[in-house]
Amino acid sequence: MYVNLTFTDPDWPQATITAMADFAAQHRDELRACQQDARFPSEIYAAMGNHGWVGPFTPQDEGGSGLGVAEYCLIEEEVGRLGLVSPQISIQGQRWLIDWATPEQRERYLPGMARGTLIFSESISEPGVGSSMKLMRTTAERDGDDWIINGAKTHVNLGCESQVTLVYAIAPEGITAFLVDTDLPGVSTTHTDPIGLRLIPTADVMLDNVRVPGSAVLGEAGRGMDTFFSTFNMSRLGNASELIGFGRRALADAIAYGSGREVGDSVVTDFQGIQWTVADCYSDLYGASLARDHAANLHDAGKDVALATTLAKKMAISASEHAVNEAFALTGGHGLYTDTDYGQLLHDMKVLRVAGGSLEVLRNYVARRVLRADDYEGLG
Repeated sequence: MYVNLTFTDPDWPQATITAMADFAAQHRDELRACQQDARFPSEIYAAMGNHGWVGPFTPQDEGGSGLGVAEYCLIEEEVGRLGLVSPQISIQGQRWLIDWATPEQRERYLPGMARGTLIFSESISEPGVGSSMKLMRTTAERDGDDWIINGAKTHVNLGCESQVTLVYAIAPEGITAFLVDTDLPGVSTTHTDPIGLRLIPTADVMLDNVRVPGSAVLGEAGRGMDTFFSTFNMSRLGNASELIGFGRRALADAIAYGSGREVGDSVVTDFQGIQWTVADCYSDLYGASLARDHAANLHDAGKDVALATTLAKKMAISASEHAVNEAFALTGGHGLYTDTDYGQLLHDMKVLRVAGGSLEVLRNYVARRVLRADDYEGLG
C-alpha cells in the first residue's frame, strides 16, 4: 500500500508493480520449489538484477538504478506480496559500501551486487549472543599490515552462496567491520534450515585464522557501530515493506477465498464479525504503510530517520502479524495446508519479527527516545 511515497518518476511505480507481478507469475513453480527446498534461486535473482530490482539506489554508473529509498520500499513490498526472492541482504550491503567503502572496494564489489551477479552476506549474529554486539566473541588481531579473524557466526542469510561477507569482529580499537571473500582459507559455511525466508537460506559461518589485508576494513577500525547503524536505520524500511507485503497477500487471498466460500445462504465475508476483522487488518496495514512512507520520504530528504524507521518496522510487524493470523479466520481449514501460502507467510513474518531488529529491540529504542527527550518526542 503506497499511500504517501514520493517517487522520482511518477510512471515508475505502476510499471514496476505490473512488471514484477508478471515476472513472479512466470517463475511461480520454480519459486515454490526453491521455497520448499530452502534453495537460493540464483538465476531468478540475477534476472531481477537485470530488471533493476536488486540495486534500486546504487548509482547507474555503478550498476544500479540510481533511484531512491521510496523505490527500494516498493520493490521490497512487492517482493513480499508476490513471493519473490528478496534483495534485502544485497541492498543492505550496497548501503554499507555507498556510505563507507573506499573507491577500490566500491569498484570491486558494488556493481556485481547491484546487478545480482555477486552475492553478498553479512556475518554479524553469533551463537548465544543475541542482540548485544558488546558480547560479540569474534576477534580481529593485527599481524603486520594484515588482520587475523577468528570466530563463529550464525543466522547468516546466503552465507553459503555469497562470494563476500561483511564480518563484524572485536579488534583492539573496538568493533570493526571487514569485507571478507568467502573463498579465503579458513572460511567455512554450513547450511541451516530456517522456518521462513527460505529463498535466502541461512548458514553458520566459521572463521578460523582467516587472514585479510588491511584494505578489507570497511570504514575505520573501531567504528563498526557507526557503519552498522547507518545501514540498519535505513534497512528497517525494507523489512517493514516486506512485512506489509506479507500482510497484504494474506489478507487479499483470504478475502478472495472468503468471498466465494458459501455458508448457508451467505458467504464468509457477509458476516459482521469477519467484516470487522477485515476492517481492523486493513486499518493496521494502512497505518504501517503511512509510517513507512513518512520514514522513506524523510530518508530521501536527508533527514534523521532513526526513530521514524524504528516506528515503521514496529508498526509493520504488528500489522503483518495481525493480518496473517486473522487470514485463518476467513479461510478456516482451507488455510491449513501447504498448497496455500498462509503457513509460509506465517513463518516468513515470524522471521522478520526477529531479524533486522526484533520487536523487543524496537520497543526499547522507542521508549528510550520518548523518555529522554525534553518534550517526550512530541508528547509534551
